[in-house]
Formats: sequence, structure tokens, C-alpha cells
Amino acid sequence: MDPELEGWWQVFSLAVYSGYERMALEPFLRSERTRVAHVACAHGGFQQGCSEGHAVTLEGVFTRDGLVHDQTGAEVALPAPLPEEPVRPPAGPSWNHGGLGEPTAVVQAVVAAAERIYGGAENAPEVATWLLDEEFAFGEPYETTGEFLGDLSDAVAHQGTCTDATVEAVPFLAELVCDDSIAVGSRLMLLDDLLRLAVSGPSAAVSLTDRTAALGDVWQESAAEYLTRRAISKELPQLLSRWGDESDAVRFALAALVAVCDGHDQRLPARLAELPAPEGTGRADVVALIAALLSGEREHLKSALDRLCSWMPRIAEKAASPHVESRSLALSVLPDLVMGDVALVQDAA
Repeated sequence: MDPELEGWWQVFSLAVYSGYERMALEPFLRSERTRVAHVACAHGGFQQGCSEGHAVTLEGVFTRDGLVHDQTGAEVALPAPLPEEPVRPPAGPSWNHGGLGEPTAVVQAVVAAAERIYGGAENAPEVATWLLDEEFAFGEPYETTGEFLGDLSDAVAHQGTCTDATVEAVPFLAELVCDDSIAVGSRLMLLDDLLRLAVSGPSAAVSLTDRTAALGDVWQESAAEYLTRRAISKELPQLLSRWGDESDAVRFALAALVAVCDGHDQRLPARLAELPAPEGTGRADVVALIAALLSGEREHLKSALDRLCSWMPRIAEKAASPHVESRSLALSVLPDLVMGDVALVQDAA
């Protein structure tokens, strides 16, 4: 099913555990994933995913057909006591972004923006055509704003994949971010879309870094990913011109967007001090990562990532790869760090 791996060995390990709550085992299982990945890299290979299931199911479907070595009864002893999750620093002060807004109001504002910019469906890019279609206007209303924003995001980049249509859509998204008739929480979700699109290349590079190294390939960002980031960069002056009128939460996301787009706004590093990120909070560590990306200083970036790795296990797991590049790692994790802080995941639900 994967022609590039013709002739390679596939190694399977079946873990069966009982008597423990799943979350209590997570720190141990994470360390095992990291250890297995190191073993794979040491032998010129790479770890290709992992999954879990019920013991009865796994033992029923785990086939030994084609195996040349089956070490039955092999066990990895659980440590006693089990390792624990690292202690997270305190969160920063609560944001006041007001939520996503009522779905009807947000939909109407987005459609009005599309009509204002494009006039009609015949002049609109693919991402906005459906908004101006009569069938959409008379369709079933959305039950939640998050559902509508999800459809809009998927229209811009299906399953997060950048295309020529994504490049065309960037000015429209930027216009929506600047539209005060759209609830602040929804504008933050649109900024989240821009953040994730801007780092789609580095994110793919990080997720495939061990595979790329094992195959002797050199990672190359796609043209659509590069052009999407360039298009977003062109919208930054317009977005930053509103800095003084924006809420702190929007400023936080805007600062991250500048950092991932290689922005060079000379005022921004000083403006980071305006954000409510007290020393010793997790938010302060995220702001430090933004500042490090803006500075371009390798040591600052390493220090910021080390701090985050000390309390963010999923980042530490990615950083454990001998092939991962610090800047790509920082870019790939920044959208989740920013949007996790403003807690829009809960609001969207």
C-alpha cells in the first residue's frame, strides 16, 4: 500500500495491560513511544504511528502470518511507581473575547462581507461562491456558530490542505477578521484558520521528519503552502493597523500570526509586553516562544522550547526526534498553544 516502503520490514508490538486506569499509564506509554522511535531511527527506520484497542480485540486480529521472529511472552515491566504527568504552570488571566456569537448573526455578517467584496457569486472565488448561492440562503439554519465556521474552514482548505483556492481565499479571511460586525470569538477562530494555514508546511515537515530522513529525502514545502503563507503576509499590515482597537485575545493571536509569517514589524516585540502574560504562567512561556520566533535567535528559540517541553509532554515527544528542526517544531505547535490558551475549543462546542 506504500510503494516507497517496498522491501522494508514492518515491526509490530502488542501491549496488553490491565488493572490500571488508562490516563495513569499515559506518561509511561509516551516514554515507550519515544523509546521505540529512537530504536527505529537507530536502525535507519522510523516509527509509523501507533494505536490502541481492547485487549480481546487486539489479540483477535493480531496476525502472525509472515513473521520471521515472534518473541512470545516478551514483556516490558511497568515501573513502580508509575511516572506522573509534569506539573503545568498556572494559566494566565482569563480572556474577555465574548464567545463566538449567535450563528444567525455570524452567518449574515459573513455573507454580507462576501456580497460587499465580490458583488455576486459569478465574481467570487470558490471559497465564497457557496455563501452567495440561493440554495444556501434558503437552507437549514446552523445550530451552532462553530459548525458554520468549520464549514467555512473546510471550504478554504479541505482537511487543512492548501491549494490554489486557499491562496485566493486569504484576502477574504483577512477581511472577515477585520469585520467588527462579526463576534470577537468568531474572528479569533478565523485567525486560527490563518495561523494553521501559515504553518501547514512546517507542521507536515515535523510529522514526517523521521520518515523523510529514513528515505534519504529532503523535505520541500509545496507551492500552495508557500504561496498561502505569502498571501497571509501581505495581509499583515492591514491586520496590525487595528492593534490598538483590538482585544487582548486578538492581539495575542495576531502576534503569533506575525511570528509564523516571518513578520518584521519593529514595534511588535515591544507590544508583546502589553499582553496579560504574568511571569511564571504558561501563557508567558507561549509569549516567549513568539518573541523567540520574531527575534530569529537560535538560543532564544531553544530556551523557549525547552521551557514548554518541561510541562507540555506532546511537544517534548516531538522534540525527542533527532531529525526535528527547532524552528519548524515551534511553528507547528504555536497555533494549538495560542488557541488552547484562549479556550475557543470549548466555546466552539
